[in-house]
Amino acid sequence: MASYSDPGSGIFTPMERLSRLAILLLVSFASPYAALWAASAPLNGEYFVYVGTYTRKTSKGIYAFRFNTSTGKLTSLGLVAEIPSPSFVAANPNGRFLYASNEREYNEVMGNTVSAFTIDPETGHLALLKRTPSAGDGPAHIVVDPTGKTLVVNNYRGGNVAVLPIEPDGTLGEATSVDQHHGEGGDPKRVAGPHPHSGALSPDNRFLLTTDSGLDQVMAYRFDATKGTIVPASQPFFQEDAASAPWHVTFHPSGKFVYATNETISKLTVFTFSEPDGTLRLIQTVPSVPDGVTQKGPGIGPAEVRVDKAGKFLYVSNRGHDSIAVFAIDHAKGTLSLVEDVPTGGKIPRSITFDPTGNYLLAGNGASNNLVAFKVDSKNGRLTSTGQVLDVPEPASIVFVPAKAAH
Repeated sequence: MASYSDPGSGIFTPMERLSRLAILLLVSFASPYAALWAASAPLNGEYFVYVGTYTRKTSKGIYAFRFNTSTGKLTSLGLVAEIPSPSFVAANPNGRFLYASNEREYNEVMGNTVSAFTIDPETGHLALLKRTPSAGDGPAHIVVDPTGKTLVVNNYRGGNVAVLPIEPDGTLGEATSVDQHHGEGGDPKRVAGPHPHSGALSPDNRFLLTTDSGLDQVMAYRFDATKGTIVPASQPFFQEDAASAPWHVTFHPSGKFVYATNETISKLTVFTFSEPDGTLRLIQTVPSVPDGVTQKGPGIGPAEVRVDKAGKFLYVSNRGHDSIAVFAIDHAKGTLSLVEDVPTGGKIPRSITFDPTGNYLLAGNGASNNLVAFKVDSKNGRLTSTGQVLDVPEPASIVFVPAKAAH
């Protein structure tokens, strides 16, 4: 059975802790990570929504909202941490710490650090703990493993992937494992050299996939959270089409299928994923936008890809077409069929993220400086705008963290 350490020590009442422990015992036999969810899920149904941004124009850092899962209402908390371009944010599973990749400085010089913050459970405000070198330039994406022991960072400009250990106090240590990519892709004039852009951990936490948009590859690693290491898998990469620029990647909850967006060609690639060697096999390629639509230019094309908790539907944001494409997933094959295309209510949607219940989806529109909320129909996957359009400057990523009830 999974071990339990109370992530809310000093935050919840004794009765609340007892209730949370009861939930933990009920679910801990079902999944090694279900216990972590039970330990961090709030009893009041309220979460903080943290939005990472680019501080290129009007943004000052990380912004936050309070979100109620019962009503779907978002309430702005404003700027909660002033820091240079925290373009991607990720939370520790214990709900006490937030991490941000500092991709750029205010003067547009590439950054090379990852920042760690403590979270005030009542106000949602962040206090900086430490900025740690990311072991490369231009950290574009980070992911925290489900055990909360390590953080993986993709250094876009530096061309490498690094693992940073998470200390007991929430700070990040120096890199324990770094894999430097080499070579050029199908369009060296566009992005000469390797450019790892995003990563995803397998549901069992044993493999890491990384998209390298410069090499046009989806790379596979064996991942060890305890040792903080990555080692190329038996099949170290899958070669995508030349100049396709794989951008974001995600696993199906079953761990059997993998989905990647390809920025320059506006397509999704679908793979089977086989253990124990981590082999990727291409089974389908589908457009992320309707026939006749073109998405061309810097920062244009499909971006983030998400699969719902039930593994029934897939969602992808399209920058340029400014839409969310919804696909049904074949349960047995993992293949996709289009359900609908939904306008995001803004321009250049970089990030789309489900709330922890899966009943809502948020879209961050980077060029129109807003956050738009959608209701998710779990039966058919369709999205309906809730009518909430909230101001936030230059949004680039979104993450939910349990909140203490507001007084």
